[in-house]
Amino acid sequence: MTSSLIRSRPRRAKAHIRVRVVCAVLGALVGAEWLVLPVMTAGDRDPVPASADGPVAAAVAQDQDGASATDLLMPLVAVGAAGALAGYGYLRRTRRARTRTTPGVVSAAAPAPTSPENERQARAALVLADDCVRGSREELCFVEELSGAGAVGPFVHALRAAETELSAAFAIWRRYEEGVPGDEGARRQALVGVVGRCAEAGRRLDAEAPELDRVRGLEQGVGEALEVAEGRFRELTARTSAAQATAADLHQRYAPSAGAPVTGYVEQAKDRLVFATSQLNESRQAADSGEERLAARQLRAAEGGVAQAGVLVGGVERLAAELREAAGLVPAALTGGEAEIAEARKAGGRTSLATGELHARLAHADGVLAAVRAELTGGPYDPLDALRRIARAVDRLETGRSGVMEAAAQLVARSAVAGAEDFIAVHRGAVGAEARARLAEADRALGAGRHAEADTRAGESRDLAERDVRARGNPYPDGHVLGLTGAVLGGILLAEDPDAGPPTSYGGPQTRGRRHLP
Repeated sequence: MTSSLIRSRPRRAKAHIRVRVVCAVLGALVGAEWLVLPVMTAGDRDPVPASADGPVAAAVAQDQDGASATDLLMPLVAVGAAGALAGYGYLRRTRRARTRTTPGVVSAAAPAPTSPENERQARAALVLADDCVRGSREELCFVEELSGAGAVGPFVHALRAAETELSAAFAIWRRYEEGVPGDEGARRQALVGVVGRCAEAGRRLDAEAPELDRVRGLEQGVGEALEVAEGRFRELTARTSAAQATAADLHQRYAPSAGAPVTGYVEQAKDRLVFATSQLNESRQAADSGEERLAARQLRAAEGGVAQAGVLVGGVERLAAELREAAGLVPAALTGGEAEIAEARKAGGRTSLATGELHARLAHADGVLAAVRAELTGGPYDPLDALRRIARAVDRLETGRSGVMEAAAQLVARSAVAGAEDFIAVHRGAVGAEARARLAEADRALGAGRHAEADTRAGESRDLAERDVRARGNPYPDGHVLGLTGAVLGGILLAEDPDAGPPTSYGGPQTRGRRHLP
């Protein structure tokens, strides 16, 4: 199944419709001519000469009667065929309009029911394709560090193509969730399109996986790749200690809500590093004993642990930088908000808002700015949340954002999207399709400059992802090797076997967990 199942309409569609219309008109004209000709040749002024009575004359008369009947029947058939052709064209255009899955107006009518099994398959396909893309991205960064950017060009290209297919699949799914299309058949086709796009994303990665194995050459020896992983491990160990101090500083400097997005990240990073330590040791031991395939498997698991530890530590570092930037921007945002409020009052009746609604929004904006000023002087506060409230209150005035307000909204949205991305990346073994779809929508909105929408969707994505992780719980409540629970929740190990199964690798569904097996 390929990605061509759900595509935008070809540009030649309108030309095909015009051709059908022309054919129908010509058919109707020909039929009309055939209807008129018998009438024009009938009557007293018949151009056909009379014949004498006799056998020959009788035969001729009989032939003329048959021809006359044919002259009447054939035009009727032609007109009927033309009408059928025109009707077919109309029905086809109507069907295409109903089944279109490209963005349009959200229907207010309740969507038609579809099979729960079809929905389940679409969700599973989205999760699998997203996991393949994320796992491929993790391994590729190690390959690039060792072999250089030039050596990984084809693999990067395949990864970007898979990301494009996956983004399209998420877009179709979100439209489906919103009730578009509404027709039952079209909704089934939309789910088929989701599965088809996901399959194409996996196919792109599967096609390049064998060549990536050849470039890495892990089964011939893991020596150099092991050194790269160990070097990054040592770097992250030092960064984790610094991140622990940074996280403690966030709790002292700001309100509790400011550091909440990265609560527990340092501990989880340490857990991933513990897992990576054991895998690196086992990989080196296997390599020393000549078990290269086992060494490659353990190395790939260690790389996954190191990569996710980097995400967790980087999340703490990123949030600290964003809070510092936000704290420096809050005073300017307050000044800009006051200017926007004054402009809205000055515009008065020239805005699209009713007078009463405008006054209510102005009062709300005044209250938000006053509350933020009180927080600035009252003790620790959350700079990002302050910017979010200012930007949203001013945006509701519909006066158009100034430069500082746009910068504030962009910073808030960028932080929310990055936070949701980090959380899903290190918990992908437990996160479902809904949270991932919201994140994809938030990322599209951020790229399009719709910052308020991106912030909202990212918040929804984070909430849904946290719900999924809580529902999953601890996959090994009876105790296992240190770090194993985090490796399974993080999707580093595929959890296909009682021992948590093979590590994920670059590739699609057919190759991501079927390589480097002893």
